[in-house]
Amino acid sequence: MKPWADDDEAGRVGCGPLGPPLSEVQRPLRQLVFERVRATGASSRSAVAKDLGLSPATVGALVAELAVAGLLKEVETPRESGRGRPAVALAVRGSAHCVVGMKIGDRESTAVLADFAGNQTAAATLPRQVGPMRLDELVEVIADLFGRVATGRPVSWLAIGMPGFVDSTAGCVLWSSFLWERGEPLAAAVRERLGVPVSIDNDANLVALAELWFGAGRALSDFAVMTIEHGVGMGFVMNHRLYRGAQGLGMELGHTKVALDGALCRCGQRGCLEAYVADYALAREAVTALNWGHKDGAAQAVLLESLYDQAKAGNATARAIFRRAGRYLAVGLSNVINLFDPALIILSGERMRYDYLYAAEALAEMDSLTIQTGRPRPPIEVHARGDLLWARGAAALALSDLTDSLLSAP
Repeated sequence: MKPWADDDEAGRVGCGPLGPPLSEVQRPLRQLVFERVRATGASSRSAVAKDLGLSPATVGALVAELAVAGLLKEVETPRESGRGRPAVALAVRGSAHCVVGMKIGDRESTAVLADFAGNQTAAATLPRQVGPMRLDELVEVIADLFGRVATGRPVSWLAIGMPGFVDSTAGCVLWSSFLWERGEPLAAAVRERLGVPVSIDNDANLVALAELWFGAGRALSDFAVMTIEHGVGMGFVMNHRLYRGAQGLGMELGHTKVALDGALCRCGQRGCLEAYVADYALAREAVTALNWGHKDGAAQAVLLESLYDQAKAGNATARAIFRRAGRYLAVGLSNVINLFDPALIILSGERMRYDYLYAAEALAEMDSLTIQTGRPRPPIEVHARGDLLWARGAAALALSDLTDSLLSAP
């Protein structure tokens, strides 16, 4: 650590942060106006001016600019009294652009088509190929799904969610169980194949975006989403923005260590949280603990359903498997609370049907592992919304990046 500078040296080098806090970094005013209108669905000029702390004249000029660009339109809304002429409000012209959001999943891949106002207008599903793929094979799967949902309509942006370690800035998949090779330039390969701008991100981040744009997180400044599927992921929203970390690889909760030299994770390391909670972990333990050697080649979904049925029927071993996984989940949740103190934690994913994972005993253990301050812990909500939720989060990413490209330039 450098010693304290003397007064003369300190005067030359300065002191204090060299950049403003994130909350003070302003996007162009026209972008703020547009995003406020989209967030409210429909809003008057005076309401936008009040919400953003701008003068009515400034908002009027910016609205006129956005209307000329074909991005905003006027709509009539009924007056509360029901009398007089309908009030005039502003709304996003949904037909100005459309985007596609896509999730590449372990059981199936899904996609949605959304207009510029965020309305879902179409959806498509494609069964997933078994096993890892080469980059060119994955690009063809994406192109097939894109064609099914877009059906020839012009698309302004495509966003794709992938499990694994994703560098969203570089458009690169550093590692994923769906790809043979590491460091694949997926965004560039898909852009070359389809001719549209492409964004990619970790799929758990997209669930957090879906909740931020369309769900329980719209009015919250800070919340966490934990996903449990074939892997365990986490998305975290801080100050109304998705937090990705310094290198875009943060919030990998599933790969935090809960046991030294523990169970083997699909990432190649041992003791990761997901090696005790994810689909493959439960299926692996079921085959061993229940002597299901004859089922070793069965599909993972079949093994999980059999395990759950056995637990519901009272099989003590099956219940113990879920109970152990629930205890590890409690460790992960308590760490999230102790580290981030979010206003809300959302548990999301198809495996939320397996209620043993978050039974009262597991939540009680989570409480015992959380720092005791005398204040209530963050509420935990369970959202088993299905695979389209991930694709809708990808559509939110596409809308965000498209909006930036259109309006962020000074």
